[in-house]
Amino acid sequence: MAKNSSPPSPHAVDALPFLMQPEAYPPRLVCVVAGEDGFLRHEVRVSLCNQLLRSGNQQKEEAGEEVDDLFDLTTCAGREAELSDVFDALRERSLFGTSQRVVVVEDADPFVKRYRPQLEKYMERPIRDALLVLDLQSWLKTTRLAKAVAKLGLTIHCRVPQQGREATTLVKQLKDWLIHTAQNVHGVRLQRPAVDLLLERMPREVGILYQEVAKLALLVDPGAKTIDRQLVDEQVGGWRARKTWDMIDAAAEGRADDALKQLDRLIASGEDPHALLPQMASTFRRFTLAVRLYENADRQGQRLSLKQALEQAGIPKFKLQSAEGQLRQIGRERARRLLGWLLAADLELKGYNSTPQRARRVIETLVVRLSRQASPPRQPPSARSRQATPAGIR
Repeated sequence: MAKNSSPPSPHAVDALPFLMQPEAYPPRLVCVVAGEDGFLRHEVRVSLCNQLLRSGNQQKEEAGEEVDDLFDLTTCAGREAELSDVFDALRERSLFGTSQRVVVVEDADPFVKRYRPQLEKYMERPIRDALLVLDLQSWLKTTRLAKAVAKLGLTIHCRVPQQGREATTLVKQLKDWLIHTAQNVHGVRLQRPAVDLLLERMPREVGILYQEVAKLALLVDPGAKTIDRQLVDEQVGGWRARKTWDMIDAAAEGRADDALKQLDRLIASGEDPHALLPQMASTFRRFTLAVRLYENADRQGQRLSLKQALEQAGIPKFKLQSAEGQLRQIGRERARRLLGWLLAADLELKGYNSTPQRARRVIETLVVRLSRQASPPRQPPSARSRQATPAGIR
């Protein structure tokens, strides 16, 4: 793969080329993941960690040793993290882990602001068998710290195409990445004319485009396994796409009346009820997973915020704040049952409720189950509820 011409040094790359070929940009001592696009920063962090831990695990497997990634990765919140704790995590070694330590400081803008001189000094003698990942929104390449990272580390710019001279290059990167993602994540071929039309009809927000490709992948002809221009033209419309996500948000927030009105408008405009359930499921499945992660961490005596659980469950960064409020509204008990409801709805749509009118009632039932009025009342303490209950989800 040809090197991107936009980065200012061989130790810098844009996020989308990195995600398509991470092995071409190996992590170096300190990695800075910078930019305003939260979804891209999340995807880059996951790719970085997987790349390093996979390399360390391969070494252990070759030596016939047992592997466990959890002992090698530490994640810190930038607003709360102390420098001493981060440095201790970089230096410590686990009996069961690999020889490579990975420490990620999320939302690291305040962390860098507090400890800039100490980080500059660390860059003079970094720990050689550890990787420090700084995830932040703002990163000025003219600072001493940025220049030090440019020499010894790797900077990954999480930029999205908007306006200006670089827009043409970034748009091409975005199209190539969407085609790459369709093939490697969803197992379908996204044709170039289809991705051109997709970018015409959708906002240039990477997370939204990623979700749209995931939706289209569920709707392709099983024999062809191809997303063509016709499918995009039929399923992706500026107004209908926005209203579909608005309807899902309203349902998750418990505003059943609003969600049902929007559902009515979508169906009246030609939207197929069968196409709505996969989009709803793509969000609601993550709520169930977030609750499981939250409860598992609590049982193990670990600290995991609701926001972190949602992010680990795959909620895009730009949706975390609203998703947190939605999950609180849904509640722990209903979130646990969401997978069962979604499976039942899917089976009904494929069976006796396959007609459009009956399919509509299946969607309406799911919306009503998530409404504020249907929220389960608080139960008195019982043998089950007296167990450790994660704070923040009733």
